Amino acid sequence: MTKVKKIFICSNCGANSPKWIGKCTSCGEWNSYHEEVIVKNTTQEEKRKTWKNTAYGNGPQPIALPEIKAGNTQRLVTPDQELNRVLGGGIVGGSLILIGGQPGIGKSTLMLQVALTVPAKILYVSGEESEEQIKMRSDRIGKPNSSCFVLTETNTSKILAHAQSLRPDLIVIDSIQTLSSPHIDSTPGSISQVRDCAGELQRFAKETGIPVIIIGHITKDGAIAGPKLLEHIVDAVLQFEGDRNYTYRILRTIKNRFGSTDEMGIYEMQSNGLREVSNPSELLLSQNEENLSGSAVSATMEGMRPMLIESQALVTTAVYGTPQRTATGFDLRRLSMLLAVLEKRMGFPFGQNDVFLNIAGGIKVDDPAIDLGIVAALISSLEDISIPSDVCFAGEVGLSGEIRAVNRIDQRIQEADRLGFKQIFISKYNTKGLDPKRYNIDIFTVGKVEELYRAVFE
Repeated sequence: MTKVKKIFICSNCGANSPKWIGKCTSCGEWNSYHEEVIVKNTTQEEKRKTWKNTAYGNGPQPIALPEIKAGNTQRLVTPDQELNRVLGGGIVGGSLILIGGQPGIGKSTLMLQVALTVPAKILYVSGEESEEQIKMRSDRIGKPNSSCFVLTETNTSKILAHAQSLRPDLIVIDSIQTLSSPHIDSTPGSISQVRDCAGELQRFAKETGIPVIIIGHITKDGAIAGPKLLEHIVDAVLQFEGDRNYTYRILRTIKNRFGSTDEMGIYEMQSNGLREVSNPSELLLSQNEENLSGSAVSATMEGMRPMLIESQALVTTAVYGTPQRTATGFDLRRLSMLLAVLEKRMGFPFGQNDVFLNIAGGIKVDDPAIDLGIVAALISSLEDISIPSDVCFAGEVGLSGEIRAVNRIDQRIQEADRLGFKQIFISKYNTKGLDPKRYNIDIFTVGKVEELYRAVFE
């Protein structure tokens, strides 16, 4: 007999309740329960079935851990070096990858561009665009691929049947919120549909060894729409972000079972698609030849990639009574901490001034090694003294005003040396094992912010 049941499911953790409740008892999230209709086909025979008479002889058997042989992970290497870096070297066979981002940021363009350039058989499934729209976009990208097959379908059973018949090397789903499973009586995009469709794609990928990339929508809060369970099911979660006012797009790793979660890929949006930015340091630095106050260059790391970024600070007298604190691309609370350190340890009157901070290029940085550069930019703007354009900084600032050591200082110095900088200021605690003769750049060590002020501004 067919039984129709209505339950309420938490969109954050997947917990269910027979009635609506304001706060989830499992994860503590408020207003996260949504009503779902569940249809179950149950029989008396199925109810009597227990674990005692369940056949398990033909299924997987328990294996001792030392007996398991660890083979080499097979990866599909794409021509997109930025995507390869973010995924840890390529797309792992049988993996399920989720890419999220704001509407219109370029998720579909990125995936279609990958599908058109990978020298393998690709199945591109679109539930949002027609075949003609995909053809127009591929013509604009200008990279035709006879091995790329397009399917406009939203039924998961039909999609997997076509994939089983075609046997592609990679499947791209655009998007998971448009798919619907015939086994669930619910609207596409609901929690039950997203969870069930993701589960079917995961089983297909693991059984066949075919990697699947799915595109997901995000909510107004920036989280991927659907149940939180979706991020737990997939093997990798990538975030495609950027500002529409800028041409740069950033691909970040949120979760990766086959690589590091600290990697980042940078693209530039052009009329014919996305272009890889192999050297982001030259694009993120100012092109002004004149030395202006309030600008300082810092050496940062994104995963294994060193980058030089420009910090721009503006310190001006507060005319509205309460001083303003604004930070773009940097943590506002950490900016307040740096201002408190400068006011306490050096006596600068930042409490009477408005402070505006911007990381050039529209990117977000959370590396504490740029503290030293931000402090230099703040003092430069307050004193109206420009910093030479061939000077960069790398160091973390503590609450006592000390300059703390940072990791991978060798790579930061090499990147600054390669781009033609003449001086770099680092912590004196970073000199262990460091050979200054290896570089053509002058290395200055400082231990406190007072030493930085005397070395740069006096």
